[in-house]
Amino acid sequence: MRNDMMNGLALLTFAAVLPAQQIQQEPTNKAPNPYETIEGWAKLPEGRTWGSLSAVDVDKDGVSIWVAERCGANSCASSNLPPIMKFDSTGRMVKAFGEGLIQVPHGMHVDRDGNIWVTDAPFGDGGRDTTKGHQVFKFSPDGKLLMTLGKPGGGRAPQYFYQPNDVITAPNGDIYVAEGHSDAANANARILKFDKKGKFIRAWGAKGSADGQMQQPHALAIDSQGRIFIADRSNNRILIVDQNFNQLAAWYHFSRPSGIYIDKNDILYVADSESGSVAKDHKDWYRGIRIGAAPDGKITAFIPDPNTDATGTSFAEGVAVDARGNIYGAEVGQKALKRYARKP
Repeated sequence: MRNDMMNGLALLTFAAVLPAQQIQQEPTNKAPNPYETIEGWAKLPEGRTWGSLSAVDVDKDGVSIWVAERCGANSCASSNLPPIMKFDSTGRMVKAFGEGLIQVPHGMHVDRDGNIWVTDAPFGDGGRDTTKGHQVFKFSPDGKLLMTLGKPGGGRAPQYFYQPNDVITAPNGDIYVAEGHSDAANANARILKFDKKGKFIRAWGAKGSADGQMQQPHALAIDSQGRIFIADRSNNRILIVDQNFNQLAAWYHFSRPSGIYIDKNDILYVADSESGSVAKDHKDWYRGIRIGAAPDGKITAFIPDPNTDATGTSFAEGVAVDARGNIYGAEVGQKALKRYARKP
């Protein structure tokens, strides 16, 4: 079908001419779903229940899964539970740490050396602890804190950070942080670049919907070419830039992206947790995980949200894929970590 198997290069040309609010793209809801849902595979310690989670990634071993969960609620601000957890391939929890350090874990990245990066993005200003939050943490696989970016309590531009959404590292060690979890007029919407030692290099982007602008840059991924994919969530698009922030493309056919993952084969996984509910302008788009090709954007599969009547955030917000091709969806509204396996 043309709408579900479209050529991303044609979209790229079209999108380069018009600002985001003028793009009229028909919903891409009809690609096949070759996956089955596996719920409850990851086991929490007795007495602990799942809270909201959007932070998920795959361990260096290719099969273990890291998550940062919000302590049985939507915040760890008043909890002593460790939010960062590692599960082996059978769903057994084998590691947990980070208690008392992170308020609202939001984004996660496991780098090439197996270190775990987590962003802390408290929502709102009222009642928050100004001595914590709005930072990016780098941990060793054993939970040792190796690096902290940003000051406790955060700071508005030009300082950093305020509500950092996600973090990723390039092959040379450069660090990229997506900042801004709000559509408010005074919210930040930019990507910050640091060297591997945490020295600030530059910031890019501004609030808006034109080229070089973003609304809630919610997630990041890097493909085999070194291109950076940005989930420009409230503009209902993916922006693609090089590592010097030259804009290369704007794709609208992945709907409202909350999470992005690109595997070693350049397969692109995009989690949409808000179309039709939070995003009223996308009422005809279905929530779910759209799967395609990073080189050209061609969609090949779609895992739809079964909760078609749900309000608010539903289905996966964070997404990751292990070496066996299993997909993991981290859900904020439904408070779950689900696995999607290929159907027999």
